[in-house]
Amino acid sequence: MKVFMIGGTGLLGSQAAKELISRGHTVSSLALPPLPEGAQLPEEMKLEFGNYLEMSDEELKEHLKGCDGFVFAAGVDERVEGPAPIYEMYRKYNIDPVKRLLALCKDCGVKHAVICGSYFSYAARKWPEKELTKWHPYIRSRIDQENIALEYANDMDVAILELPYIFGTQPGRKPVWVFLVQNVLSMKTVTMYPDGGSTMVTVDQVSQAIAGALERNKGGNCYPIGYYNLTWRQLLKVVHRYLGVPDKKIVTIPKWMFALGCRAIMNAQKKRGIEGGLNLVRFADVMCSNLFIDKSEGCEFLGVEDDDIEAAIGDSVLLCKQIIDRKTDVLDMKGE
Repeated sequence: MKVFMIGGTGLLGSQAAKELISRGHTVSSLALPPLPEGAQLPEEMKLEFGNYLEMSDEELKEHLKGCDGFVFAAGVDERVEGPAPIYEMYRKYNIDPVKRLLALCKDCGVKHAVICGSYFSYAARKWPEKELTKWHPYIRSRIDQENIALEYANDMDVAILELPYIFGTQPGRKPVWVFLVQNVLSMKTVTMYPDGGSTMVTVDQVSQAIAGALERNKGGNCYPIGYYNLTWRQLLKVVHRYLGVPDKKIVTIPKWMFALGCRAIMNAQKKRGIEGGLNLVRFADVMCSNLFIDKSEGCEFLGVEDDDIEAAIGDSVLLCKQIIDRKTDVLDMKGE
């Protein structure tokens, strides 16, 4: 299969390219410069630097012509802050690009497409009583992204991967976990955290899910991706171990106390004239729940194999610590 990918130099895209090439597929990619320092990209991947948002339809069609598969491994996540309404930023980077690119895929005869989405879409379906799309612009945008993508399922096979907490590193790329590690380090004697937990995967498992979706998916489907279900306490024990404080006490705080801290963050955002993708006070309902996904709901069908989640968490924590200590330079997330 000849595959074109948006975002082939990112953490997910680069690993997916390696996996696809190892399976005998041909991969080309369009990505923003510069390359992260130390990033190890597959030599066999054809890479062109450029901003697809600024390219014409005809320029993008040149990349898609003759391709059997397409992967969208770009966009922005809930960490993004900006002027209200923040939903418009998600529309720009997550929704409109998918609509445009899948239309071009249709015109070029591409038969298989994979969109890297978010497991918050799964949460919105799992817990309708929490009204997640009402309170959280980011979650609403991911549902809208899925709906747009599935409109093209009559013309090609479309798979949306609802990706959860992902652990693993790419040299020179900032992990999403710096905030978590900073929080843990700021609490000197005990780590205070709410009850609850999340499903998690390694970056290698995501690459297997992407390749599996291209090879196995038929029609239009959303695949909840989850393999390891850890409580926050279990996750923090691993984080503590890699930070060299394995015996540090973990104190479980009630939801109201967690929400109080979230309120302070939202007030600070408001003073700066910005909005986050999540209403953090309302998000306490999610954080204090077990957002677990069984691997039978997506991973098993897509051929995702067992991996060392604790080692992947450790790699992420150690790189975060280097960044906090200013011992390494990294690139941050870009939507293009």
